[in-house]
Amino acid sequence: MLFDPAQVYQPEADTFLLLKAAQAEVRAGDRVLEIGTGSGTVAAGLPPAHEIIATDINPHAVACARQKGVSVVRTDLFCGIQGTFDLILFNPPYLPTEPEERIDDWLEYALDGGTSGRVVIERFLAGAGPLLAPEGRILLLISSLTGLDPVMRLISRYGFAAGIMLDEVVEDEMLYILRITRAV
Repeated sequence: MLFDPAQVYQPEADTFLLLKAAQAEVRAGDRVLEIGTGSGTVAAGLPPAHEIIATDINPHAVACARQKGVSVVRTDLFCGIQGTFDLILFNPPYLPTEPEERIDDWLEYALDGGTSGRVVIERFLAGAGPLLAPEGRILLLISSLTGLDPVMRLISRYGFAAGIMLDEVVEDEMLYILRITRAV
């Protein structure tokens, strides 16, 4: 298969906000997992002294991230990933998308959050627990289009606690980086 850059989510304001948060959050010796790495910009932008593994379902994104030197596995979310991670990063597809709005290509995996915008976020939260180290942290990017309160309720439902680490207004939406830990 030929690599098609048009099928890869290119770095935008959300990418750079997650990168800024990840650079501030990462600690010496952290084992890091980035879900849905896309172009690989976030994983490639972290200090090289850390063990960083990335995933993406999109074969074009995997090829793009590998060109940046990112160790990436083609998989859906974290299927087949083993071990625990001190820091898990995720810029999920969060746009509310009606079935008739789907464009049915690889780029769609980076954008389509289902009708609520929270379908992939909920799948992620439901499966993240076993991969998160006991004192681990998750940085999750969401949008006001997805709904902050409903996402916070999902986080709580799956046994986590969260606070807003960073936020930024971009065009007609507010982007949030949520710092998530296990609830105590």
